[in-house]
Amino acid sequence: MKGQLSLFQDSPPPTDKPLKFKPAERPIWTENKAKLIERYMFYFVLITKHGAYIDGFAGPQYLDKENAWAAKLVLESKPALLRKFWLCELDPASVSRLNDLVASQPKVHGRSIEVIPGDFNRNVDKLLKGSNIADKTATFCLLDQRTFECEWQTMVTLSQHRRDYKIELFYFLATGWIDRSIKALRDRQILQRWWGRDDFETLQGMNSFDRRQLFCQRMKDELGYKHVYAYPIYSRENGGRILYHMIHASDHDEAPKIMNRAYRNALNNREELKRLQRDLSALWGNTGMGEKPKSLVMKALKGK
Repeated sequence: MKGQLSLFQDSPPPTDKPLKFKPAERPIWTENKAKLIERYMFYFVLITKHGAYIDGFAGPQYLDKENAWAAKLVLESKPALLRKFWLCELDPASVSRLNDLVASQPKVHGRSIEVIPGDFNRNVDKLLKGSNIADKTATFCLLDQRTFECEWQTMVTLSQHRRDYKIELFYFLATGWIDRSIKALRDRQILQRWWGRDDFETLQGMNSFDRRQLFCQRMKDELGYKHVYAYPIYSRENGGRILYHMIHASDHDEAPKIMNRAYRNALNNREELKRLQRDLSALWGNTGMGEKPKSLVMKALKGK
């Protein structure tokens, strides 16, 4: 978002040095990671007032917990300012669930939702070429894999699609069991496609900090993202250990601050009107928003 002002007055201005954030007071549990994505999207669309959303592995991960289903939470988030959705899924039963979810959504003028069955890694190039996503449209892609489903070349394809700001990525790295999964997987070609190189064995035994930093650095060096940060997702049942890192990659200078705010507030009620109005007012007039922040935020809080 070129030329925009800082979203949060207490955040440092963008620099070439990594930003530092205070730890969140409440941990994000695995069943709440969908709420983190929804809260980030809520903040972002209040600024951009538009957007396109791709979910590479969109089926529900918990059959009995719809509040943990990212596709559902993002689709139903208010205000309904995201306009284009592509929900991709390999498993036929999950595709059926997605079709039912889409059929249950109210009609929103200008909104399109497409369910794409099959392997996202094989379909991503065709999806992007046929998407007609404008270069100025804020575009996001959730890659909520369980372990090795998202191939590195898929991220290369996503990162190279846009000529200005890259498609933002939310990439889930299975920190909690990756060592034993690497050791147990017999088909090493799966690992090679996932890691994108043949030195995947170097990941085994690496401590979680160094491993997630390596992923972040590769996303900067090889995919060309300006900002890449990893956020821990914890297990409530297993002694509070980290099960995932959600790696957020973006070219927008404000995006890390928005994600930090989402991470700290994902489990809280949405902020009161005065607070959101204050935080958004600095951006009005610099982002193409057609309504004043107060009007837009009131619609969001009323669920319109």
